[in-house]
Amino acid sequence: MTENATRKPAAPLQHVHHQRRLNWGWWIFAAAALFYLLSEHQAHFFGVLPWLILLACPLMHLFMHHGHGEHGQHAKDSSAKDEK
Repeated sequence: MTENATRKPAAPLQHVHHQRRLNWGWWIFAAAALFYLLSEHQAHFFGVLPWLILLACPLMHLFMHHGHGEHGQHAKDSSAKDEK
């Protein structure tokens, strides 16, 4: 075999390096945006914060019951097992 046939291509390594650079760039951009929002719009952020906490309650209720089924389903399942 020739030497070229046994070498692995360098493309996947370059792809990983490119993805890592994109991740770093994204996190730096997100940190700068967060700093700008908190420093320039602090009054707006703290004014909306109580409403965001109240909005989180029903959203958590909806998403936390996702795997449980409906509310009355547990009682139906236990009564069906008792009848068997």
